[in-house]
Amino acid sequence: MSEDKVRILIVDDHEVVRMGLRSLLERRPGFVVIGEAGTAAEAVRQAGQAQPDVIIMDIRLPDGNGVDACRDIWDANPDTKVIMLTSYADEEALFGSIMAGASGYVLKQTRGQTLAEAIERVAGGESLLDPSVTAKVLERMRRLASGETDELGALSPQERRILALIAEGKTNKEIAQEVYLSDKTVKNYVSSILSKLNLRRRSEAAAFMAERRPRRLE
Repeated sequence: MSEDKVRILIVDDHEVVRMGLRSLLERRPGFVVIGEAGTAAEAVRQAGQAQPDVIIMDIRLPDGNGVDACRDIWDANPDTKVIMLTSYADEEALFGSIMAGASGYVLKQTRGQTLAEAIERVAGGESLLDPSVTAKVLERMRRLASGETDELGALSPQERRILALIAEGKTNKEIAQEVYLSDKTVKNYVSSILSKLNLRRRSEAAAFMAERRPRRLE
């Protein structure tokens, strides 16, 4: 952290939300907001250029989602801390965020003081979760550790079909054409599949399927 100040990048597709967060955070002497982004692509680009200490990342973005952006940012620079900010305590998004390398997951209903404290803790190297969602992720991890969850069984039929196409080396565009979905919807499916299988990259998903052949998906 430069000059003892936490350098923050705010990512949200709503300008009013970004303005509110900037106003809230810049009132604290230990914070400096170095930039804003309204899309996942812009977030990844600015994170690479500005090298913020902490990123406040909205999960739902117009060109994808914050989980994918978090994964890309964390792959490039694991020292950058990402706090996912969302309106809903969604278990899949929560688990996906953790697998993507996020250091925290905070609800938008959180008080300003609590968010500021979360940023300070994450910047200091701690990992945190909003108390209301901690129990969900711990239970999910318990099930995985005990082997209660069948990996492929956790996928929906559509996710299994898309996983098979990923294993064939098809791009999102090619998959979209085959299953009659938009590129964006396929991208969201791919993110969900990676989260459910505890994987981080498409190549790992392909390897996952290769290890299980000739096991059928249906």
